[in-house]
Amino acid sequence: MNYQETTEWMFYQLPMYQLQGASAYKKDLTNIQLLVNHLGNPHTNLKCIHVAGTNGKGSTSHMLSSILQEAGYKVGLHTSPHLKDFRERIKINGIEISEEFVCDFINKNKGFFESNDISFFEMSVGLAFDYFFKENVDIAIIEVGMGGRLDATNIITPLVSVITNIGLDHTQFLGNTIELIAFEKAGIIKNRIPVVIGEYTTETKEVFIKKAKECISDIYFAQDLISKTYPSDLTGDYQILNKKTALLTVNILNAQTAFNVSPINIEKGLLHVTKNTGLQGRWQQLGNAPKVICDTAHNREGLHIVLRQIQKETFEKLHIVLGVVNDKDLNQILPLFPKDAIYYFCKPNIPRGLDSSVLQKNALNFDLHGKTYASVPEAYSFARKNSTKDDFIFIGGSTFVVAELALNERL
Repeated sequence: MNYQETTEWMFYQLPMYQLQGASAYKKDLTNIQLLVNHLGNPHTNLKCIHVAGTNGKGSTSHMLSSILQEAGYKVGLHTSPHLKDFRERIKINGIEISEEFVCDFINKNKGFFESNDISFFEMSVGLAFDYFFKENVDIAIIEVGMGGRLDATNIITPLVSVITNIGLDHTQFLGNTIELIAFEKAGIIKNRIPVVIGEYTTETKEVFIKKAKECISDIYFAQDLISKTYPSDLTGDYQILNKKTALLTVNILNAQTAFNVSPINIEKGLLHVTKNTGLQGRWQQLGNAPKVICDTAHNREGLHIVLRQIQKETFEKLHIVLGVVNDKDLNQILPLFPKDAIYYFCKPNIPRGLDSSVLQKNALNFDLHGKTYASVPEAYSFARKNSTKDDFIFIGGSTFVVAELALNERL
């Protein structure tokens, strides 16, 4: 199979949460253990940082990669989901895994995947471990897919565990209270491995401290950190805590491992995250006059911060291109959106996308008004046509909405 055939087989023949939702979620680590044993357990030879959290784990992972790259290290980075190309999930020093490596890995192991019902995410994790091991990276930053305790990445023993924050997302899998979700995320805390908590509440802090004590693990809280303020090319307000989390993680690496990262490495790393890693979709500016911003925030906590930041902007009219997936709790997120905006409702181009007319109907319950459009690009096109140079256009609601525009638009 060529690359296109290979990725199509991965996306559509095997369970994939990005497309299917609940049916793709695995309840234990049996399959991933089976897979890494088949591959020769490459993860046991990797030095890793493990990053979980409801929001911010992608940004934090990319910040850490950029900083470590500036320090001269060969850094593997595994994240999800991708925006356009599967290879975005697996990078070394910002360079995506080659099409050839992906094809060779899948073709070589296809029979094993089929006979053992290996999920899309499990094979992606196995591929990342195999690639990073064969390419002899100095360190691998491994982002959790969902949750933590039962996530396929949770077979590594990292140098540091990181939990950015906790919010009510994926409640159908992780639990419907903050405490239950915190318990699932805390599942990445390992025996005698330090853990950094980016942001906490009274409820979640107790869960994290209890788990850390059980594991005899030192625990650190980034939101309490008083440190030098480093500027970054990731400019969203929510990046303030992500920067603190990355900085505290690097401090622990310096203090407790052989890694050596200087203040200038940190400064340059935070300034050049996008350049060094290729990160897209975080308060990303796509245009001027009118100013156009897209952001992948898609749950209540993330959208609250992003929408609050929009109100700090100066503009005549606000245009919002909005689409979501069909398992999103609209009663949780729609009340956050401003009533004085003009809405362009659309469906992201994936099977899980919510029909734009359903989104429009629900939005009316919260006094949000706008028309429906056949696609994300069409909705954006009409937003551009209807706006003046002094207006502001926001694109969001789902990673998959941003994916259809962020890599194609340029200033």
